[in-house]
Amino acid sequence: MAKSLLVIHGPNLNLLGSREPHIYGASTLDEIDASLLGLAVAREAQLRSFQSNHEGALVDRIQQAAGDGTDFIVINPAAFTHTSVAIRDALASVALPFIEVHLSNPYRREAFRSRSYIADLAIGTISGLGSAGYRNAVAFALEFS
Repeated sequence: MAKSLLVIHGPNLNLLGSREPHIYGASTLDEIDASLLGLAVAREAQLRSFQSNHEGALVDRIQQAAGDGTDFIVINPAAFTHTSVAIRDALASVALPFIEVHLSNPYRREAFRSRSYIADLAIGTISGLGSAGYRNAVAFALEFS
């Protein structure tokens, strides 16, 4: 049976490529998603992506994952990393394995960014590697049993 992965992108990630490229890189969200889809297809897996600037929409999509065949979530909650108990509770509720990804290294930025509301629930966290962090997370998810 083929694996089914869900990649969730939080607020402002729709602006990748133009938003502070010195922090987040020059790749657009579409380019990142296409790269991840290529990894999945090469392994005969399914990969869906979802981006929203709205916390409730992210919570709804996480909850939907519990019943749509998703095996693994890769999530970059972006700014909601540091504020959203609702996203944390949704991830805990669906009990699907997930990796937290950040393009930049939050520990090299403002102090408030060093607190993640979901890191202790995650299998792992990848930060500071730019778009390669997403690729590493998907590669891991494809191998995860």
